[in-house]
Amino acid sequence: MQNIQFDFSDLHLYGPAFFDYLRLRKRMFVDALKWDIPHNATMEMDQYDTPMAQYSLVMRDGKVVGGARAMATTSTWGAHTYMLRDAFSGKLPHIPPEVMTVEIASPAVWECTRIVISDELTTNAERAECMEHIIDGIVGITLAQGADEVIGLSSVALMRWLRGLGYPVGRIGEPYRNGEDGRQYAVLHMKATYSNAWRARAAAQSATIHTCDWPQIHHPAAAANVVMLPSVEPLAMSA
Repeated sequence: MQNIQFDFSDLHLYGPAFFDYLRLRKRMFVDALKWDIPHNATMEMDQYDTPMAQYSLVMRDGKVVGGARAMATTSTWGAHTYMLRDAFSGKLPHIPPEVMTVEIASPAVWECTRIVISDELTTNAERAECMEHIIDGIVGITLAQGADEVIGLSSVALMRWLRGLGYPVGRIGEPYRNGEDGRQYAVLHMKATYSNAWRARAAAQSATIHTCDWPQIHHPAAAANVVMLPSVEPLAMSA
């Protein structure tokens, strides 16, 4: 599996990936969970899919198998801000305002929404790998924008799963039961931290770099031509 990230300015570089993600959202949130959200016969797309949003998608064999949306908590687009802030303001009928204990609008905090994994991934290992790629992508987006915390409205069960993958997830406020799908949801938050799997790969790569048997340089002129290796980059971020 491979992670890709984009916003509206460069989504064209990834072919139909964005629209395939919208199709996957429709199958999950509308067809399966019966949410009353904007959609047509093939896609789900709401008021937060704007140029303010960025996306972390997961590809397998050229096909979108998972993804999520990220947005700064300082975002505004027309009459809307971001999902949880609009819920706090009473703008969203299916999300109670009290789900947020305090209004958050900080450049240090980003929101993650619309996490979805294809039902074509049937094993626990496949779904865990996909989730790691999704969230590690969201973490990368967040850190690249100078922020260090992620919040999002999600099922309480997801909190336990993410903790098992190494993400330091906590809960803000009390959960509520969604009247459309019967599930319990709550606002989750975490420091922008990569998964256990990502950190293990990065540590292994770093160890490999530092244990290489480099030839010793004796001449000052030769030393001037040595290029320092860059810091280890997120392994799940390749386009």
